[in-house]
Amino acid sequence: MARSVGRICKGFQRLGLLSKQTQLIPFTRVPVGTVRTIVTLPSFLFPQPRDFSLPNPSWGSEMMRMYEHYESQCEVETEGGQKQKGPWRRLPSYNRLLKYATGGVYLSKMIQSKARLFTRNIRNPGAAFEYVLFVNKEEQKCVCILQAGHLLEGPPGHVHGGAIATMIDTVTGTHATLLSGPVMTANLNINYRSFFLTNPCLVPRPIPLGSTVLLESSLEKKEGRKTFITCRVTSTDGSKLHTETS
Repeated sequence: MARSVGRICKGFQRLGLLSKQTQLIPFTRVPVGTVRTIVTLPSFLFPQPRDFSLPNPSWGSEMMRMYEHYESQCEVETEGGQKQKGPWRRLPSYNRLLKYATGGVYLSKMIQSKARLFTRNIRNPGAAFEYVLFVNKEEQKCVCILQAGHLLEGPPGHVHGGAIATMIDTVTGTHATLLSGPVMTANLNINYRSFFLTNPCLVPRPIPLGSTVLLESSLEKKEGRKTFITCRVTSTDGSKLHTETS
């Protein structure tokens, strides 16, 4: 294995893709003055992770409008014209590598390499969960701007209730983690709001596919190791309440 890595490094070096650094190693077990050559691998072998919370071409005008609204509150300008941190902060979002299963069983490298965060496992932008989270530490609130793609269809032309529950769990779980450290969901109580028509028939308020909604999470209380969070799913103007959660 070591020989194979050495051959690869020499090959990159011939192509001019490697840089060398020389340093002295004054360790006790190594003779003083020993020179070690460190080979720096080319950066394209370790690409920067993609931040999925940044705008992409699939975002609609309402998604961009709400993003710019909260992004503008992440940095504010003082009376003297200087910039300072605002009340809100955008949370970056990356795919995560799974390393350990329940009970500490180590998973294979192949499984690790294919493990992806559930809401970020579709490579086609705009097809499923397009969202970005902002957190307000002072007010202990978290806001998610969600644009639902066509792969989340449940009722014809509308978002599946399970997809809504997934995003609620994502937002409240992230918020609780910021407030209390690593957490797991113990109870998720979701009320899909409805309204009455003239014939007193109960009709739900589903979220149309492709639309943008807000998920607003707030801290209710803490009791020992328990963190209680409430969450509301509304239209971006707040006029329509789709879901309430505790």
